[in-house]
Amino acid sequence: MSLKILIAVDGSDLSLDAVRHALALLQSGLRASLVLAHVQEPASLYEMVVSRDPDLIAAASLEAGQHLMASARALIDAAGVPYETEVGVGDVAHTLVDIAERQGCGHIVIGARGHGAIASALLGSVSQELVQASPVPVTIVKHADALAAAGEA
Repeated sequence: MSLKILIAVDGSDLSLDAVRHALALLQSGLRASLVLAHVQEPASLYEMVVSRDPDLIAAASLEAGQHLMASARALIDAAGVPYETEVGVGDVAHTLVDIAERQGCGHIVIGARGHGAIASALLGSVSQELVQASPVPVTIVKHADALAAAGEA
């Protein structure tokens, strides 16, 4: 059985650092398969009241998640690496852990955020919470590290 790596993506350029890092590991000889995962926040009370159709809300979340994974999918497609995708809805860190467990992933890779002290503290909380909640190792990829790795390849 080969290693399965879950890559958390949110549609941002910084989350692509995690994809590039995992691809660099594969290109350097690591035998692993990839699972791209995206988690949508639960619908707000306003969205539920306006829509009144939970199936419609769920479908919109799934579609938004697939859309936000498009650039990550393009990177992996260009590398010719097979992968699976999964979109979840809920608390981001714990939903990523649930997806990793369901998919049998032995490792999780997530991009770090670095938009100044306050944003970094807020946005970095997902990766920190993930580290705390995950039963498997978590790699947090810093933006500068990803650029250096891409330059070496």
